[in-house]
Amino acid sequence: MLKLDLSNLEGVVSQEQVNALAPEVEAAHAKLYDPAAPGSDFTGWVRLPENYDKDEFARIQKAAARIRQDSQVLVVIGIGGSYLGARAVLEVFPSDGPEICFVGCSLSPNELEAVIRKLDDRSWSINVISKSGGTTEPAVAFRVFRDLLVKQYGAKANERIYATTDKARGALKSVADANGWESFVVPDDVGGRFSVLSAVGLLPLAAAGVDIGQLMAGARDAMNAYDKRDMSNPVWQYAAARNLLYRQGKKIELFCTYEPSYSFIGEWLKQLFGESEGKDGKGIFPASAQFTTDLHSLGQYIQDGERHLFETVIYVDDTGCDIAIPYSEDDGDNLNYLAGKPLSFVREMAFQGTLAAHKDGGAPSMVLRMDKMDVHALGELLYFFELSCGISGHLLGVNPFNQPGVEAYKKNMFALLGKP
Repeated sequence: MLKLDLSNLEGVVSQEQVNALAPEVEAAHAKLYDPAAPGSDFTGWVRLPENYDKDEFARIQKAAARIRQDSQVLVVIGIGGSYLGARAVLEVFPSDGPEICFVGCSLSPNELEAVIRKLDDRSWSINVISKSGGTTEPAVAFRVFRDLLVKQYGAKANERIYATTDKARGALKSVADANGWESFVVPDDVGGRFSVLSAVGLLPLAAAGVDIGQLMAGARDAMNAYDKRDMSNPVWQYAAARNLLYRQGKKIELFCTYEPSYSFIGEWLKQLFGESEGKDGKGIFPASAQFTTDLHSLGQYIQDGERHLFETVIYVDDTGCDIAIPYSEDDGDNLNYLAGKPLSFVREMAFQGTLAAHKDGGAPSMVLRMDKMDVHALGELLYFFELSCGISGHLLGVNPFNQPGVEAYKKNMFALLGKP
């Protein structure tokens, strides 16, 4: 299981302060099961790792096998929670089958054109993901790629479109039913940013060759382990510590990783926490950084800038490979003192040195440490943060499961576009 280290909060937040918050954390956790609590209609994700639709899961696996057999490219169309979770997993575990291309997450013609060029003389399919079908960015992208699919395959195009949408209503569901597209369900009680363990994330992941059974098993193990209702639960400790830091003026949480392929986990976390907590004039602002790369850009600010941030570091000991630093006869770079040492050792020392420097500079850190990163462990990590977010939002005193501010830019955009 994950190991949470709070030792680098010493002098800012003590273990005694964390423990003292136990009654508040217990009440916040209980709200995830309380039908009268704010947002209770959207807490289906809490037990999803064991309560998921097994029949649909089997259909997802069959559809994924078909895509792997008949498609060299899968174009996944979605925005926000409709793509961030799956993309985060696929950055860590790239596809061993069809190339997975994500579109509909911006309004960039360059993005669409780049994917269109990849489709020349290649077989491909579409997975369009939208609860309603009316969100502008994915709807525009779907119109473009559906038109291209029909031009290439004619009537057979309908066999290559997979819709993940509402189970009974909405524009996309209606069109999917009318055209006979195979459809999968965005659960009514699971909001987009919590949906990676539903068909939203599972279909593209299975098509890429990810063992979705292991992903769900990791999440299920985490669900059972982290339901413990006392302060020995690392989820409780993390939620308590970040809220205590917030109350002391630490308004920014910087999610840090030491592997470039983990950077999209940070993108997923930014939506998860930003959309869940940023409301009612409250909330910790989520940001992300990839170390050691960003220590040569953001590092100066983190070390000596305004003291309004803290770090949550995701650190994995065994990333799957290693490289020994070679010996050089001329030692022109003065690195022979490292000759024969694995690169992972140098990374570990950079990690430890950074923790100490940032602590001394007033940027405290929490560390989530993992022995290795495999699909099971990633399922655990995803659930750890989902549960932490739900509890932390209730600790903050907001509804963690709505997003009223998201509609503001859409209203202005529609008015400017002249939408009827």
